[in-house]
Amino acid sequence: MLYEIVNDFPNEILNAQEAPFISLYQPTHRHRPENKQDLIRYKNLVQEIEKSLEQKYPKKEIGSIMEPFYALAEDRIFWNHTFDGLAVLSAEGKCVVYNLQRPVKELAVVADSFHIKPLIRIFQSADRYHLLGLNRNEFTLYEGNRYGFEEVQFNPETPRTAKEVLGDEYTKPSVTTGTYGSTGSGIFHGHGGRKEEIDKDTEKFFRFVDRLILEEYSRPTGLPLILVSLTEHHGLFQSISHNPFLMEEGIRTAYDSLTIDELKETVWEKIEPLYLGKTRKLVEKYEIARAKFLGSDDLAQVARAAFENNIDTILIEADRIVPGKVDLLTGELERGDLGDPSFDDVLDDLAEMVFKNKGEVVVLPKERMPSDTGVAAVFRY
Repeated sequence: MLYEIVNDFPNEILNAQEAPFISLYQPTHRHRPENKQDLIRYKNLVQEIEKSLEQKYPKKEIGSIMEPFYALAEDRIFWNHTFDGLAVLSAEGKCVVYNLQRPVKELAVVADSFHIKPLIRIFQSADRYHLLGLNRNEFTLYEGNRYGFEEVQFNPETPRTAKEVLGDEYTKPSVTTGTYGSTGSGIFHGHGGRKEEIDKDTEKFFRFVDRLILEEYSRPTGLPLILVSLTEHHGLFQSISHNPFLMEEGIRTAYDSLTIDELKETVWEKIEPLYLGKTRKLVEKYEIARAKFLGSDDLAQVARAAFENNIDTILIEADRIVPGKVDLLTGELERGDLGDPSFDDVLDDLAEMVFKNKGEVVVLPKERMPSDTGVAAVFRY
């Protein structure tokens, strides 16, 4: 396969060293007839990439570089199952494809580094969460953000049901029949064994789920956890849980009783206050740092600080593009044309530099940015 469909970010392709680095983004659609235009728009973006490559590379080399993009265009199964957005990164003969659950703006860039700002925004932790669907018999974990969520794929060996977790200790339900009315029809009743044994089974199962989610998902990511379960299960799970990321206010309904859109809307009502609180704290952190001359929104000063690995936190305006690049040998800004394969977006370069140096990168909409330059940085020292 000339390309790989991935869900992880950062992906190892970001370790590529040799140009050209190709980044393609476009909105897509889940259903017909809207999705009929997606492939046409994709091919137009591919043509833009080819024109950019022609400025610097011979035609024979361009054909080889573009092979993954041509192959993706022929993948009818892929185009019939797109979500809301598409991202493609390609370099050094490797190509990764993201099928995104939120729209992205159209962009095709050939440069000396990848354009990753849209991916940082989608995968950043500020608005991400875990959603735990739970009942007496089974559980499901989802990971999402304000735009939607996907089911977490567990290791095939991970027990997923109470019966698998408890094994021989599992209390099997007993079933009896009774006859009602003149018809004499039999109606089945599930008594579930002795109530005390079932309650013990439920508690053991919930403790297993709590430990698994904490150790393998909550603790490594630090994401808030929302419980979706019947009211009768919330008290028990909250009382036995050792997960500090479990939110006190969950969703009190059977997790399979809501549509995806209903669940997404209900979850975001719980998460949005946390998201807004986090962004307010980041803005306050920046304002305090700037007052102490430990923060700046000046592009040249921020570029120099990023070059010197002196940025603790950087806020980037989501949809703004400043054509140019940061010289990785000097830290100086260079203005340029986005269509030139030597240039990308200065803001994206800054985000990538801080990201690779383990600083915190948060991409915010324009209305939540504390500056009008597209950037606000908090220095390390």
